[in-house]
Amino acid sequence: MPARRRIALQLDLNWPYKRHADVFAGTQLYAQQQGWESVIDEYIADTLPARRGKGVRYDGIIARAGRKLAERAAQLGVPLVNVWFSSPVWRQLPGVFPDFAASGRLVAEHLLARGLRRFAALSSEDRGAKREVAAFCDVVGQAGFRCLTEKLPLDTMRTYAVQRRSEQRINAWMQGWELPIGVLVVKDGVGRIVAQMCHRRGWPVPQDVAIVAGSNEATICEHPRPSLSSVERGYERIGYEAARLLDRLMHEAAEHPNHRTSSEPPQILIPPVGLVVRESTDFFAVEDELVAAALVFIAANSHRRISQNDVARAVHAETRTLQSRFRKVLDRPIAATIRQVRVERAKRELVQSDRSLQEIARDAGFGEAMRMYEVFRRELGVTPSQYRRQRLLERGT
Repeated sequence: MPARRRIALQLDLNWPYKRHADVFAGTQLYAQQQGWESVIDEYIADTLPARRGKGVRYDGIIARAGRKLAERAAQLGVPLVNVWFSSPVWRQLPGVFPDFAASGRLVAEHLLARGLRRFAALSSEDRGAKREVAAFCDVVGQAGFRCLTEKLPLDTMRTYAVQRRSEQRINAWMQGWELPIGVLVVKDGVGRIVAQMCHRRGWPVPQDVAIVAGSNEATICEHPRPSLSSVERGYERIGYEAARLLDRLMHEAAEHPNHRTSSEPPQILIPPVGLVVRESTDFFAVEDELVAAALVFIAANSHRRISQNDVARAVHAETRTLQSRFRKVLDRPIAATIRQVRVERAKRELVQSDRSLQEIARDAGFGEAMRMYEVFRRELGVTPSQYRRQRLLERGT
């Protein structure tokens, strides 16, 4: 019977971050399936022996790996998987990370779908944050709009002086905003600060400022009101995939103990689970009050069999007048807007539930599965079933 593998985990669990705890939870799910022994060793770079033959205690390591640990593990021949994207040695190590660029694109698409035409993004020195904001700005730019960016220190609250300077920089950044505006803030806590500063300026969230912030640290995002929309990155899956990658590396090391590969270390990017929409973006932002009211009605009633005439009656307007305003403000007719809202609703259901296509078609407002099939083929170039399979494969489920 093969010996039970002993795995070290250095994930900074003393920091009260959901992302650290969720990565740990994912590693434990895989470890339980494999019968591994897991050991939390937050100082493993110091507890590992300096050279081979001194009683290495571990078969493999999953860590937020720094330079010292990377060097020590390499010297000892212990497989190491990194889960810290901002590590100074991230390129040198096998790793599993969030796909920050995919998150940036997801946020941009969400805010564009809300009818916003002005955008701003607040980054930090963190490598992932830079990628997320760059992808956000790319999507916004491709849609024909500019994005006003700013960058803060990595730790905005390290000292009172640093916090004050950060707030001053945010204030100067906000001075350049034109309302209404869609805003990406890469950190949950900073997103909360931005929301508070909007309140002080008399800018209501989400009506004037729609905010997507951070990586779904629920306590910070949900309280106080307005709650903040956020990206669920799927850190539990990152932990699980890190453990699976480590398993592969340990098998390779056991089969070829003296082999040293010169190829690039394997690195896996995990796409976000999705966007958790809360009060800070739960609206449609357009300056035309008639169109804005019509969008609210469509969002609330897209599951019903509504037509452009129903929308016009709901906002007390002539259909021809409202149609003209939609084309002027949104550059698309009322019927296309209704279809877009239905498609977005169906896409969420296809990925987030295992309900049948008929049920989803009915609840999204298509009526029949065949009608949803036709719209998906025309609008997205894939069938609903193909869309579901593609997204589930991306998520690894």
